[in-house]
Amino acid sequence: MVKKTVRDISAKGKRVLIRADFNVPLENGEVADDTRIRAVLPTIQYLLEQGAAVILMSHLGRPQGQVRDELRMDPVARSLSKLLGREVTKVDDCVGPQVENATAGLEPGQVLLLENLRFHPEEEKNDEIFARQLASLADVCVNDAFGAAHRAHASTTGLTKYLPSVAGLLMERELMMLGEALANPTRPFVAVLGGAKVSGKIGVIRSLLSKVDLLLVGGGMANTFLKAQGLEVGDSLVDNDSLAMAREMLELAGKRLVLPVDVVVADAFAVNASSRVVSVEKVPVGWLILDIGPCTVGLFEEKLSSAGTVVWNGPMGVFEFPRFAAGTVGLATSLARSQATTIVGGGDSAAAVREAGLEDRMTFVSTGGGASLMFLEGKSLPGVEALQDKDEDSRND
Repeated sequence: MVKKTVRDISAKGKRVLIRADFNVPLENGEVADDTRIRAVLPTIQYLLEQGAAVILMSHLGRPQGQVRDELRMDPVARSLSKLLGREVTKVDDCVGPQVENATAGLEPGQVLLLENLRFHPEEEKNDEIFARQLASLADVCVNDAFGAAHRAHASTTGLTKYLPSVAGLLMERELMMLGEALANPTRPFVAVLGGAKVSGKIGVIRSLLSKVDLLLVGGGMANTFLKAQGLEVGDSLVDNDSLAMAREMLELAGKRLVLPVDVVVADAFAVNASSRVVSVEKVPVGWLILDIGPCTVGLFEEKLSSAGTVVWNGPMGVFEFPRFAAGTVGLATSLARSQATTIVGGGDSAAAVREAGLEDRMTFVSTGGGASLMFLEGKSLPGVEALQDKDEDSRND
């Protein structure tokens, strides 16, 4: 079903509660990367132009239901104020009398930011009473947190039972770009998967193999496929429980599944470890595979050169260590040169693209790691399913 968006509601004079994804990295008490904040700005600005009062809510980090001062939303409020060019008032809770008074007095054009939702254990438990409290703060809810759309929490699904809820502009674009890539890709359609483990991506691999022309596999998950072929992988990370599945996928995919031909190995998992490039057939016993090698980068670049659509999720190595970032950066550079529609599936892949300064040269960089993976697997996202459908009678026009 196609979901209603902010364009389908009348926001003038109303209090609009936006579920955003402000789960941003912090450094020395300030926002270190404002990408996720900037991604929600079009929705906020649109609603302000429509004459709404805006109430923002989000989680930050993993406080596990406890109030932790280092995870308060104050740095986000400061960053938002600068980006919006107007004051963003922040309250010290997300429910209760203080919050109710603050939201009740909001005027059109004003912006209020609630405290970290996950300071309350009821948020992740999708508690009904907590959801009702959140819903009581506004006239309508807009979910623009694609990065949290795979979670059935009080702020993503629970409150939609009590408050008309529609998609924001970021959520709309995420669903459109990922949906179009899967449903109607320009071919050849190539998927690139990396990251650590195979087990968490079994469903994604199965789903993509039914859709793509080529599947390129790197990162830690490639080790499992290499071992499944009978190759020595030393002390590399291997998902031993998924070896049988890897063999099954190799047989099913045939030549459509492309693995590394060379790798960068190290004698320790450390930033300053001794390292060298070897063929995948000559990994030394006791060493670890920490990146794809230059021949593999060239091979992947060749496979990508004629692609019409590319979806990438997961780094090619331990890109946090500069010595083992070349494969991931090389892949990002190949995509930046490509004429294909290039979609980067959030998480570490998005971080790597940003660090390489290539974000603007991708067609689309998703803000949701886990959510984009679930979408690629073909599963429904609870936070999306809970929103009003286009053909549903509006309760707030």
